[in-house]
Amino acid sequence: MSTETTTAGSSGSPASSIDLESVRAVAKKDFQDAVRSWLFWGLSAFFFTLMAALAGFLTWANPDELTTIDFIALVSQVCKLVVPLIALILGWKSIAGERETGSIKVLLSLPHSRKDVLLGKLLGRTAVLSLSLIVGFLIAMVAVAFAVSEFSFPAYVAFLAMTVVYGLAYMSIAVSLSSLTRSTTMAGAAMFGVFVLFYIVWNSIQTALNLLMQRGYIEGVSYTVSFGGQQMEQQRLPDWAQFINMIDPGNAYQNTITLFSALSSDRIGTSFNEAAFPDGLPFFLQDWFSLLILLFWILVPLAVALYRFDRVDI
Repeated sequence: MSTETTTAGSSGSPASSIDLESVRAVAKKDFQDAVRSWLFWGLSAFFFTLMAALAGFLTWANPDELTTIDFIALVSQVCKLVVPLIALILGWKSIAGERETGSIKVLLSLPHSRKDVLLGKLLGRTAVLSLSLIVGFLIAMVAVAFAVSEFSFPAYVAFLAMTVVYGLAYMSIAVSLSSLTRSTTMAGAAMFGVFVLFYIVWNSIQTALNLLMQRGYIEGVSYTVSFGGQQMEQQRLPDWAQFINMIDPGNAYQNTITLFSALSSDRIGTSFNEAAFPDGLPFFLQDWFSLLILLFWILVPLAVALYRFDRVDI
C-alpha cells in the first residue's frame, strides 16, 4: 500500500490512495509547527481575550440582567466575522505556499499521496483553529459565568460546538482553494474573493431582492401580525429567496446555534419571525437543515479539491 501511495503521490495519478497513517503524520507535523511558532497559543489567547472582553463590555453596557442567550446572540455576530477571517488566513498558504517554494515535492517524495497531504493539511489547520477555540472559550467561560445572571452550560457548549463546525467549513474552503492555486498571491486573491462573496455580495443580493419586492417586481408573501391590539399586514420574501439567504455559511451558522440548546431551559430562540410562517418554518430554514448546509461547505469543496489536486501539475 505504501509503494502504491508513493507512486501515486509523485505522479499525480487518479489512482492515488488515502493512507490514514500518512494523513495523521502530515496533520501532526502541521499542528506541531503551529505550536512551535506560537500560532496555536496566540490564537487561544486571542479567543480568550475576545470572549472575556466581550463579557466585560456587555456587563458594563447592560447593567440589567444578561442571560447566556443574550450573550451568545451578540457574540455570535462577532464570531460570524472573526472565525472565517482566521480560517481563511490559516488555510491561505497551507498548500499554495508549499507549491510556490517547491517544498511540496519533498513532501510528496515521502510515502504521502496527494490526497494524504491535502487531508493532513486540512486536519492540521483545523486542529489549530478548533483547539484554540476550545481552549479560549473554556477558559473565558469563568468570565462569562460571572457576567450573566444565569449561566447555561449546555447552551454555551452548543455555541462552542457550532462555532467549531463553522470554522471547519471555512477551513475546508480555504485549504481546498489553496490546493488549486500555484502561488500564495493567487491563493490570497481567492480567499479575499470568498470573503467578499459571503460578506458583501450575499448581503447585497438580499437587499436587492427586498428592494425588488417593495417595488413590485417580485411577488412577496403576505402575513398578518398583531401590534397594539390591531392586525397589520406585512410582506416577506418568497421561500426561494429565503433559501438563497440560508446558503451563506454565516447565516446557516447562526441558525445552527439553536440546534443543541434545547438541552437547556435557557433555550436559544429562532432568528426567524415565526408570524411570517403561519404554517411553520420551511424545512430549509430549520436548525437541522442549517447544519446540513455547513456540512455541504465542508464536504463539497474538499471533494472538488481531492479530485483536482490529484491531477494538477506540481
